[in-house]
Parts: sequence; C-alpha cells; structure tokens
Amino acid sequence: MPEDPRSTTSASTAPIGTPRPSPIKVAIVEDLRDIREGLAALIQGTEGYQCRGSFRSMEEALEVIDRDLPDVALMDIGLPGMSGIEGIRILKERHPSLLLIMLTVYNDDERIFDALCAGACGYLLKNTPPVRLLASLEEAVAGGSPMSPEIARRVVTLFREIRPPEKADYQLTPHETRLLKLLVEGHNYKTAAKELTVSVNTISFHMRRIYDKLQVHSKSEAVSKALRHRLVR
Repeated sequence: MPEDPRSTTSASTAPIGTPRPSPIKVAIVEDLRDIREGLAALIQGTEGYQCRGSFRSMEEALEVIDRDLPDVALMDIGLPGMSGIEGIRILKERHPSLLLIMLTVYNDDERIFDALCAGACGYLLKNTPPVRLLASLEEAVAGGSPMSPEIARRVVTLFREIRPPEKADYQLTPHETRLLKLLVEGHNYKTAAKELTVSVNTISFHMRRIYDKLQVHSKSEAVSKALRHRLVR
C-alpha cells in the first residue's frame, strides 16, 4: 500500500462496482501507524465504504469489534501479541458471518494455508493498489475470495502439492470422522456437541482420540490435516 493512499480517493467519484443500498463497513487490524491511518483514510474517504474501527493489535480489536460489527475486517498477520491468524480463528467462532481478509507482506505457503484454513476469505499483499483493495472488499461482500495474483498462483500450486498418499488411513471411526467434518465446517466444541446431541465432555474425549490418531495438538492442526489429507468430504 502507498504511504498516503488518499491521493487515490478520486475513486469516490467513480464508485467501484454497482451502487450498494448501504456502505461496506470495514475494520482494520494493523500495527504500523502509517499504514493503518492510510487505509482508514482511503476507506472513509471513498463513497460506498465506511471505516468502523482501526486497531493496533488483535487484543484491542477483540475487546470492542463486536460493539459495531463490520462487514469485512482487513487484518495483518505479523502483529504484536496475538497473530492475525490466531485472531481469525477467534473471530470466526464468535461471528461466523464476519468476512476476514488478510493484508500482509507474507507470501509463504504455510501462512497462506493457515490463514485460509483458519477462516480468511481472501489474502492480499500490502503492495495491492488502493483501487484493487476497494474492489476486493466489494468482491468479498459479494461472495468472492479476493487474492493477489501471485497468492492465487501459490494457492493453486499448493493444492496440487498436498495430495495425500494413496492409502492415507488414520483409522478414524465414523463418529470421529463426522466430528472432524463439523470442525472443518467451522463448529466449535459447544456447537458440535449440540449438533451431535452429546455433551461437551464427550466431544473433548473424542477430540483427544482424534488428536492422538492424527498426531496433532490442537483443533486448528486437526482441521489443517483433515483438509490436506482429504479426510472428510
């Protein structure tokens, strides 16, 4: 992003896409002040968009973002304290409809995959031109998954390379597979327990067995492995 993207706010005289009945509400989580303030100025100064909060850290955002929930949050990954990826997991559990787009300098496979598995609907690099950034917000609200071109290429390559072994078998029971599928779909222990009509303690018991079989140590690792090895459909 340019240091002062306000020079591009002529987009307000030529709105991105078709007119909307209400502005796209955007929150920003970015620790670098110049970038944070530049993004806020771009969004607030463009017709059809509103900046509903800018935060220096995930901890700060998590404290107040639900008081004025945006449509989309633009989030950095490398933040002081909690990372943006961990923040995505928490926000998606609290607000499943909230759209989360990574805006970062990181373009390595591991962070891209982890962010998308955690619940990000898009992944943009910080060199994204302002007009493209605004279009990406609109694309996300319309149901799309905006990505920088180089990120989209890496995603295609990544998914070609993560084919599981022909006979990948972790000996999951049908019940464990069903539970794992619920987690992949975004459920937490409480909502999975309700879906399966069992107690949260029962879910915890089965999750420990799943962790042992998959050789993982967390829900996010289990979901990532399920997706990589196509353990659920």
